[in-house]
Amino acid sequence: MGYFDVPEIDYTRYSNRQLAAVPLAVLFVAIAVIGGWYLFTGAPANYGIEFAGGTEMTVETSTPGSEIPAAFDEDPSSVQQTADDRYIVQFTETDQGALRSQAEENLEPTDSGDDVVQSLSGVSESFGDQLRTTALFGVAIAFVGMSVLAFLLFRTFVPSIAIVLSAFSDLVIPLAFMNLVGIELTLGTVAGLLLLIGYSVDSDILLNNHILRRSGDFYESTHRAMRTGVVMTVTSMAAMLVMAVVSYALGIGLLASIGIILFVGLAADLMNTYMLNLSLLRWYKFEGVRR
Repeated sequence: MGYFDVPEIDYTRYSNRQLAAVPLAVLFVAIAVIGGWYLFTGAPANYGIEFAGGTEMTVETSTPGSEIPAAFDEDPSSVQQTADDRYIVQFTETDQGALRSQAEENLEPTDSGDDVVQSLSGVSESFGDQLRTTALFGVAIAFVGMSVLAFLLFRTFVPSIAIVLSAFSDLVIPLAFMNLVGIELTLGTVAGLLLLIGYSVDSDILLNNHILRRSGDFYESTHRAMRTGVVMTVTSMAAMLVMAVVSYALGIGLLASIGIILFVGLAADLMNTYMLNLSLLRWYKFEGVRR
């Protein structure tokens, strides 16, 4: 059975500014990406059908995937193959009757002779706006609740703000990554971001507890926390990567997207917890109010 040994890092070689510089730079770039996205598109992220409105159609056809867009008056926003001769086609248009007619008339059926259109569903733009507002409000409530919990647990500003800042970065970095690689913000991917809030709080509270509430030298306590936290995070990253690869191979796009988001978010959490959070805790312990 394999064993993952967490190395004992010599943190004394690095100043607090050096430790915080990398995660803060990455956070700044992520905010710049989201801000630029908003300026150019009017939205901070790529919205999926649930949030932007539109129609999703599943078709079974012998027509090659590259020729499917030509079958419709409106170019599809995406065409994704999920199995042999089966595709998910998404449109910003919501006239389902017209889309069904165009698919049945212009796409070749398979040898089985089944209908070309296997399923058809849509969301109106107004309902998408309402659903998006509700989902983002849920993320905001979760983040505020996490912040309140951090302040109630530690009752001091610096350790609490370290948890909040790390969690904020753990959300922003994956969101910027989603924009860069074309992953849409949907109900499923919002659930992945909510999972990251919970995981971030867990890893940061673990570090804070070991350093502030348990006996032992600062660096000894840090390594003790890392033996648990790093192994836990790396194991979760490996599981998410496997889930993403397998889901992509099986054509389950949503699970693949969630796996990638969680993998990137967990990697960001490693950086934020053991560089950004740690630098703030070390400043608090040796140079702040406890000096």
